[in-house]
Amino acid sequence: MDVNDYLIIWIGAKLRELRKAKGWNLSEFSEKSDISIAMLSKIENGRVFPTFPSLLQILNVLEVDLNEFFNDLQVNNKFPGYIFKKRNEYQAIHKEESEGFNYEVVFAHTVNHFSIEVSMLTLNKGAQREKVSTEGYEFIFLIKGEIQFELGENTFELREGDSLFFDGRLAHVPHNRLDTDAVLLVMYFITQIQ
Repeated sequence: MDVNDYLIIWIGAKLRELRKAKGWNLSEFSEKSDISIAMLSKIENGRVFPTFPSLLQILNVLEVDLNEFFNDLQVNNKFPGYIFKKRNEYQAIHKEESEGFNYEVVFAHTVNHFSIEVSMLTLNKGAQREKVSTEGYEFIFLIKGEIQFELGENTFELREGDSLFFDGRLAHVPHNRLDTDAVLLVMYFITQIQ
């Protein structure tokens, strides 16, 4: 993980921790900060780097000084030419609007205006949420189980080993209708980070 990836994930996790310490859900935080729930969720989940004015606005609402916020940040600038991660090093991502959707970031890397994130998604039986859309493209590979995947007006039946590549701006949602969990490898290809 390079320094930018580390910073994005670190900032998001720290902001989530501070918000939860205040006892606020994302909706309350959005109302107080005047930043959309979707954007706050992306920031907290390490998907986007907040602009400096947005970060200052968020820290002001949280009543945290900028220097205090970055006080315990530790950055290792050395990149040995590869990234190796043990299973227990994956970062869990909690999305409040997604009950039964358990994401773990396996890998996230940014080069110029291109970002890739690889996550494992465990889809609990009966998990449900509204359709969502994301910037960029997505690739899913079903490792275990069977799911139905709604994409725009289409529905795809996926079994173990099946995959789907699509424009993430199309509203989409997976459904697990079986009595066992489904496991998916999810890759996000984001071409513009703002």
